[in-house]
Amino acid sequence: MPKVCTKDLMQKFNLELICGEEGINRPITTSDLSRPGIELAGYFNYYPEERVQILGKTELSFFEKLTQEEKVNRMNSLCTPATPAVIVSRGLDIPEELIVASEEREVPVLRSPLKTTRLSSHLTNFLEGKLAPTTAIHGVLVDVYGVGVLITGKSGVGKSETALELVKRGHRLVADDCVEIRQEDQDTLIGNAPDLIEHLLEIRGLGIINVMTLFGAGAVRSNKRITLVINLEIWDSKKQYDRVGLDEEKMKIIDTDIQKLTVPVRPGRNLAVIIEVAAMNFRLKRMGVNAAEQFTDKLAGVINEK
Repeated sequence: MPKVCTKDLMQKFNLELICGEEGINRPITTSDLSRPGIELAGYFNYYPEERVQILGKTELSFFEKLTQEEKVNRMNSLCTPATPAVIVSRGLDIPEELIVASEEREVPVLRSPLKTTRLSSHLTNFLEGKLAPTTAIHGVLVDVYGVGVLITGKSGVGKSETALELVKRGHRLVADDCVEIRQEDQDTLIGNAPDLIEHLLEIRGLGIINVMTLFGAGAVRSNKRITLVINLEIWDSKKQYDRVGLDEEKMKIIDTDIQKLTVPVRPGRNLAVIIEVAAMNFRLKRMGVNAAEQFTDKLAGVINEK
């Protein structure tokens, strides 16, 4: 199944279908758009036919200066079996030659009242979100003080119980058990819950609870950018854990490196408080305040004085 097709654009942006209705289920495979100015001039050597084609005031005013034979040839070349759609902006009149070519090749021709640049911006943002690389990770995603914290760890380590405590303390749940992640930009990961388990939390011994029903709409959110990963693992007395905070571990998700902290779990440790402090400390570091570096600098100064 294609992630997005021409029909999705029609519904999302309320585009008017002029002709070519048979092709509204054509898949869209790229977020790149094309304004075929040089193609209307007759140069189709590198025509990106797999892109959505946008015709604005500039393209159509130039088109009107062509001869009748050139108009027919240009529109026949513009409408190919791989072209998802041709969109005319500004509510402009549709050339008759485009309508004929569209009907022959089943290429949808749509019309929008928006200006060309604004339409292009809206379409690009929508398509990049829909066509972004995606993956799924076993874990819990929580919004803690505005920081998207992805809690990972083996099954039964206490991820959902920790998320429940965080929700009770006023933070917001995004997803439990399975987190769907899409990379919308070079370093931007957006996480959300699958539709089937949205707003749900599984607690062993209690079963499945609906967080929004129990705690209100303010306790959940539909998606959140992931900026910090906290991995919970059972305390291993033979393992050396970071006690200063200078060493930064990274976790690679799709093509993006995210800062990762490993927090050992054992009785007596309040994981919700630890994650709250980790989120606040992460925000401080982004503001240029690094307690670990400040301590190290002071320690080095004392050693030098001695």
